[in-house]
Amino acid sequence: MLSPLIPVQPEWLNFLALPNQEEMPEWLLELIKVNDSNVSRLLDQFIDEPSHHQFGGIQDSYQMATAHSVTAFLKTGLCALLAKSSDYYKDPELLEKLSASANFLVKVQHEDGTIDLVTTNFHSTPDTAFIVKWLMPIYRVFLHSDLPDKQSLEEPLYRFFNNAGEALVIGGIHTPNHRWVVCGALAELYQWNRNQRYLERAEQWLAEGIDMDPDGQYEEKSSYIYSSLSDRVLISTARGFEKFNLLEYVRKNLEMTFYYLHPNGEIVTEASGRQDNSIVATLERYYYPYRYMALRDRNGHFAAACKLIENSVFEKASGFLYYFLEDTSLWEELPPSKPLPTNYVRKFLHSGLVRIRRGNYDGSILLDNPVFFTFHKRKTVLQGVRLASAFFGKGQFKADSFEEKDGVYVLSSELEGPYYQPFEKGEVSGDGDWSKMPRTDRKTSEVQKLHTNVRIKEITGGFEMEIDIAGTDHVPVALELIFREGGELKGVQPYQDLPETYFLSGEEGIYEREGEKILFGPGRQEHTWVAIRGALPKMNAPTVFLTGFTPFHQKIQLK
Repeated sequence: MLSPLIPVQPEWLNFLALPNQEEMPEWLLELIKVNDSNVSRLLDQFIDEPSHHQFGGIQDSYQMATAHSVTAFLKTGLCALLAKSSDYYKDPELLEKLSASANFLVKVQHEDGTIDLVTTNFHSTPDTAFIVKWLMPIYRVFLHSDLPDKQSLEEPLYRFFNNAGEALVIGGIHTPNHRWVVCGALAELYQWNRNQRYLERAEQWLAEGIDMDPDGQYEEKSSYIYSSLSDRVLISTARGFEKFNLLEYVRKNLEMTFYYLHPNGEIVTEASGRQDNSIVATLERYYYPYRYMALRDRNGHFAAACKLIENSVFEKASGFLYYFLEDTSLWEELPPSKPLPTNYVRKFLHSGLVRIRRGNYDGSILLDNPVFFTFHKRKTVLQGVRLASAFFGKGQFKADSFEEKDGVYVLSSELEGPYYQPFEKGEVSGDGDWSKMPRTDRKTSEVQKLHTNVRIKEITGGFEMEIDIAGTDHVPVALELIFREGGELKGVQPYQDLPETYFLSGEEGIYEREGEKILFGPGRQEHTWVAIRGALPKMNAPTVFLTGFTPFHQKIQLK
């Protein structure tokens, strides 16, 4: 018999028992297979000694057993336990280990219902919400399964969710996306237990309005991690609370993301305001929202995005298997694909980004960013262009103004380097304490100025940059062309003092990988000082430098 803690579920709730599993589509069977390998890996980290104080925990890469590491096992293991094609389907040994892990999860849950993200957040409501959103969909499937002896797992998870719900209706957040993660978790709980407090709390957060700019991007501009996350949890909120107007935000972000795609299927991350800034990232985190919206809207462009993921990085989508086991309507055939845009100029000025795509290559122009340009082909990537001067230790170029003139994109900055005069008599502190005589209160003289102007335009097969730096003379300058690892540089001269550091002094350099080339030049080398004071450290990547002194004028083409 079930424990009295386990409520009888109303008929109107959307629980699934995975009917007709023999009809699972091939793509879903593929995800289940990958999920099985993840179960196997996590089992290797399972703490299986009953007398151990962390029995049932999963050791992470730092040899810590945490709420998050055990949640990864619970989510992955439940999916395997319930999917008929899994090697672990109805496996009693796996069920026993999952039960121990569920009890461990309850053990590390605080009395207030929260858990810790031990790397930074303690008694954390938003991190509790993350765990609820990961586990509740597959838990609802589990509740309506015919697994034997499942009470040992059912009861501790019930206690966890019930206590977590109490935390979610009163707890606070840190970041913009945390609001929607909490709402999504409350909506998942609401499908399990129609507690009106869940709805009321979500409506408090939703009343603040969704943080989407006119371009279709969320506040954090996190194109890999948090934009896709916001899409997923807003879908959960829309479904759970029947607030389907929220899907318009999801739709708008998914459409915008088409224009963030590089020719090789990666996505632009350089404009992100979070930890995914400038990482190499692909589209797998968007698979669930693209599939959900493709089927709901019968949208061929969204379907094409799904196919792109399936044909490139689908294995990485296995962490979202629980969505597809919980909602069997997602098993339906996608509508016919429509081509994704590959020839465009799009400005996302709220994100400080201009995107230019021409078939098999593209360029990204970035405002207020030390990486102000990138150039991508399918196999070869110039992952950043940076510019620095030794101007008073603050010469790392970041555009503070932007304009477009007849197809030319102009990035500019103005710097000043003043000197400071003595205080007037009667204004000196009298005790020689420098901090009591701030430079901001001193008169300035001999003010040096530096004006930097970068003009970028399209040319046949690529782009041309024209750089002008003027004002104070004889200031050392270094322009960096930062390429991705894995290719071969030709026509450049290695700098023996630093690894992966090169100069271009001739007319043209070549970066080649698997038969594809990026041509760049002409070059310039007037000195070998590349670690300029005040500049950012060199990236851990093959980097070609062009060097000179102000007044500095240089054109360089990228093809």
